Amino acid sequence: MRPTVHDIAAEAGVSLATVDRVLNRRPGVKDATRLRVEAAIAAIGFVRDMAAANLAKSRVYPFTFILPAGDNSFMRGLERHVREAMARPAADRVAISLVIVPPFDGAAVARALDAAKVQDPAGIAVVAVDAPEVMDAALRVQASGIPLVTLVSDLGASCRDHFAGIDNHAAGRTAGSLMRRFVGRVPSATETIAVLAGSMLVRDHRDRLEGFRSALSETCTLLPVLEGQDDPAATERLIADLLARHPDVAGIYSLGAGNRGLIAALQRHSGPRPRAVIAHELTPHTRAALEADLIDAVLNQDAGHEVRSAIRVLKAKADGIPAVEAQERIRIDIFLKDNLPFPDEADGKVLRPSGSGSGEN
Repeated sequence: MRPTVHDIAAEAGVSLATVDRVLNRRPGVKDATRLRVEAAIAAIGFVRDMAAANLAKSRVYPFTFILPAGDNSFMRGLERHVREAMARPAADRVAISLVIVPPFDGAAVARALDAAKVQDPAGIAVVAVDAPEVMDAALRVQASGIPLVTLVSDLGASCRDHFAGIDNHAAGRTAGSLMRRFVGRVPSATETIAVLAGSMLVRDHRDRLEGFRSALSETCTLLPVLEGQDDPAATERLIADLLARHPDVAGIYSLGAGNRGLIAALQRHSGPRPRAVIAHELTPHTRAALEADLIDAVLNQDAGHEVRSAIRVLKAKADGIPAVEAQERIRIDIFLKDNLPFPDEADGKVLRPSGSGSGEN
């Protein structure tokens, strides 16, 4: 049987009220008495169930989420899920502050992390930019004892407590494997593949590129990476120029956002389209492009799962208890025209076909 507060009181020879004051670090206890209670706790091996204690006290967890601004459909979906969590504080016992910063701006992310740290929240979740100033700010957050979760784009294990996102290297390898199958298992030396990224400043894009390269045939020519900054207009110009200069390009891998620009360029292109176009994130735009045969495959991550995972992990960190790793693993979904899930036309959410499991609750 696990030791209880009654066992502590008996071991230390004090009242239950005194034990409660010591456990909750409240004043009104003499130093000698506090030391006696702490010695009793150690002697009997008492471990406090912080989650149960916080539930009993109806503790509210103040969290800060830092997301990028811009026209990125996936990020706006991520923001929608955060705002949904903000709207149900009574159920989740969270008080979320949402901070929006310019996209791919390391200095702005670092300032937001420092500003959030001053507010002393129970935890911080951030879509990271892999820049030195962001890493330094993340280390300052950790040094202050505030749990830090990176969302979608990581910084590395030394700079945060948990990453809520897919294995981006595996996602890139998956895209490379699909590309091989679409353009031919042994492409000729003359076949070229183009890669469209948002920015190489974010680790998820670099990891996807590395995984993609590792899965391609050595005889396949990979063109220099195009960076569209997840801006549809800039991306459309880049892809239009690519198709004009390389009319024989065999495939395009869009590993970031900016897919609206990619789709617009493919729609306007008068010549034959690439044999394979692979993109990330199932949005209304990529869904329509799949249905119109402008895109062949979409790799997707569940933004709602990522937000819920970040909240669960931050709660666990605040309570000093381990997270359930299996529950926090974010799955990579692959969608073709043939297996698209049902859209919820009311709010743009994507629902799975009946009978399929989500793997997350």
